Amino acid sequence: MGSFLCYTISMKNTHIEHPEDSVLTGDLSVLDWFVTKSNISAKIDGAPAIVWGTNPANGRFFVGTKSVFNKVKIKINHSHEEIDTNHQGNVATILHKCFDNLPFLPGIYQGDFIGFGGNDKYTPNTITYFFPEIVDAEIIIAPHTYYEATDDLRNAVVKPYKYEFRDTEYTKWVKPDVKLYNNNNEDLINSCNFARQIATLCDFVDDKEASRIKKQLNKCIRNEVELDDLLLEAIADDNNCDINVLRLWKLVESIKLELFEYIERDDDIDCYIGESMCDHEGYVISNELGTYKVVNREVFSFFNFTMEKTW
Repeated sequence: MGSFLCYTISMKNTHIEHPEDSVLTGDLSVLDWFVTKSNISAKIDGAPAIVWGTNPANGRFFVGTKSVFNKVKIKINHSHEEIDTNHQGNVATILHKCFDNLPFLPGIYQGDFIGFGGNDKYTPNTITYFFPEIVDAEIIIAPHTYYEATDDLRNAVVKPYKYEFRDTEYTKWVKPDVKLYNNNNEDLINSCNFARQIATLCDFVDDKEASRIKKQLNKCIRNEVELDDLLLEAIADDNNCDINVLRLWKLVESIKLELFEYIERDDDIDCYIGESMCDHEGYVISNELGTYKVVNREVFSFFNFTMEKTW
């Protein structure tokens, strides 16, 4: 746990999708993505998201939340005074600590805040993390993304890099060791080939229609409504959509869940939701075909929307 390597691929600063959501418009590249050799990292359930590094506009060190990327109301903090101007409450307190303790490095980094040192139990969001011993560092951060920008943070893009963070008296870095054994896997290949056969029956939707369908699916998941074939038919009817598109979505979701069987995690942090032990929130998997988050939505989306947030 003392050090780790981060890997990403070049992509725009955009929201990372669930694999199943990508097929609604007929983009079937995810079926090849499932069985391509990939980089994988655990998705730590921290909050808020912290962005820090060197501002390309002026060469100064900064900290902030994802609001540093805003197109209009930008909140970049180069000093404690700017933190007090731009933020309030717990977020401001967290950013003050981050400003004092995060390393001044070239480039732009993003991670999730886990907590302040001095304890061995942390609940930054939905999951409670139990560390094997009390953390002595000032702050605990789970870094996951590296960006570069030439002149403005709003133009930041994810870039490939290999950087080793080491724990210090100021910062503890959380990055579980994760491996994925998905390529050349006959069962996954067969599942993806079956999905391609189903796709030949589909009359796919456009981006606007897909966005509406995803909102309805997310609402069902948040409310613990089972997405059986009867409900999928209702969603298809409401959107004047081919039911086979929703059935393909459900099939790709099942392939995603199958992918968990080929993930091996090695760390010394125990994860709980309430009294029940669980895995990490999910994983971020990248290869030349894209980057997706692999999450059991039926478990984590429900709790993310219903549990009270303390930060």
